[in-house]
Amino acid sequence: MIPTLKDVKEAVKRVKPYVHHTPVLTSTTINGMLNASVFFKCENFQRMGAFKFRGAINAILQLSDDERARGVITHSSGNFAQALALAARSLETKAYIVMPSDAPAVKRKAVAGYGAHIIECAPGLKNRESTMLSQQKKTGASFIHPSNNINVILGNSTAVMEMASEVETMDVVIAPVGGGGLISGTALATNHLSYYIETIGAEPFGADDAFLSLKTGKIQASINPKTIADGLKTQLGDLNFPIIQKFVSKIIRVEESEIIESMKFIWERMKIVIEPSSAVAVAALFRNSSEFKNRRIGVILSGGNVDVSKLPF
Repeated sequence: MIPTLKDVKEAVKRVKPYVHHTPVLTSTTINGMLNASVFFKCENFQRMGAFKFRGAINAILQLSDDERARGVITHSSGNFAQALALAARSLETKAYIVMPSDAPAVKRKAVAGYGAHIIECAPGLKNRESTMLSQQKKTGASFIHPSNNINVILGNSTAVMEMASEVETMDVVIAPVGGGGLISGTALATNHLSYYIETIGAEPFGADDAFLSLKTGKIQASINPKTIADGLKTQLGDLNFPIIQKFVSKIIRVEESEIIESMKFIWERMKIVIEPSSAVAVAALFRNSSEFKNRRIGVILSGGNVDVSKLPF
């Protein structure tokens, strides 16, 4: 069942005391290049540095007191791991995080810093899931999926709701696609705000399972994804895919070189730190620039957690 506008508005009220109301920035240079009006929703300034804190805090707030007492558990390579760890600490709840051995060191360090208990596993979704299930049996913690969870999706929808309170009208909103939690939340919010706002996803060619899923009408497995956008290496779920199918008009795929150039461009011109996953949405904007001419475009800069010792430029 697809959440209603009432559900979205309730999520906005629920998370408001805990999340940062992140800024919406513009760039005269980019507007001039595209002959358009572009509004960047800067979730890189969100608590723990990414939009995922919104979904994590909303999901924990929906648990019963008994469930919270037993703690929460998830599997994540980085951003959701940090989000759930910080959300749990904010609500005085224990967090158990299953992280693959190849997770970025900067994200692992942050998760530990938020006081979560890290359980390491071998890379790969199957390894993550099996490790998580065994730990869940031991702890009794509530599993909160990083993207395929309705309360996570509703929490993510609040970013666009905030942006709409500042930007009078938008013709289109672009968001990166990984596990589908952000794009489904974005599409949910834009559809409830106005049937005339188009939602477009952005995805690397090297991890284009969402593009293929929309094309075939069935969830396609993300097999051996290869992209610098490490946050987009996961796949869609059965709860977010129906929302994506119904409300996302299309997904624009981008090359690795375009992701790197877009990331560098935003760092240099806008003086803000974004991670490669955020740059995917910017790259889609630049790649298909002709279709955005004379339009008002919202772009979700999903996060800014970067290992600065391993910059791609």
